[in-house]
Amino acid sequence: MNIKEMTGLQLLEAMCAGKVPAPSISETIPMAPYEVTLGSIHFKAKADQRHLNPLGGVHGGFAATVLDSVTGCAVHTMLEAGVGYGTIDLNIKMCRPIPPNKELIAIGTVINMSKNLGISEGKIIDEEGKLYAHATATCMIIRA
Repeated sequence: MNIKEMTGLQLLEAMCAGKVPAPSISETIPMAPYEVTLGSIHFKAKADQRHLNPLGGVHGGFAATVLDSVTGCAVHTMLEAGVGYGTIDLNIKMCRPIPPNKELIAIGTVINMSKNLGISEGKIIDEEGKLYAHATATCMIIRA
């Protein structure tokens, strides 16, 4: 099946299963989806030496990119084939520094869907559930 004929959920299920290649951003920001259901997605993400700021900490853009991805993908799970989305608002709270070289979990969940907007939230946590960053996002639904 052509990816343009897949629903958002089908596409992300195929990506989790390795049947569809990961987007190129995952080469820059190491992240990959591993679990997806309607309205929710889980990624694994790990910052490395490429993501450090001049002071040696992980740049906030790492968390911002990961959170933009999971919040958008959560919305994408709700979309029918041929329908796209774009982030129009992303509000992020950095709760503690992202540790380098530690695999973290990023979770995106839909809060509300309407005809034209999808609202979702995301969080980056470790395996114990410690919160590193939280976001809310609004996505415009793009119907061609």
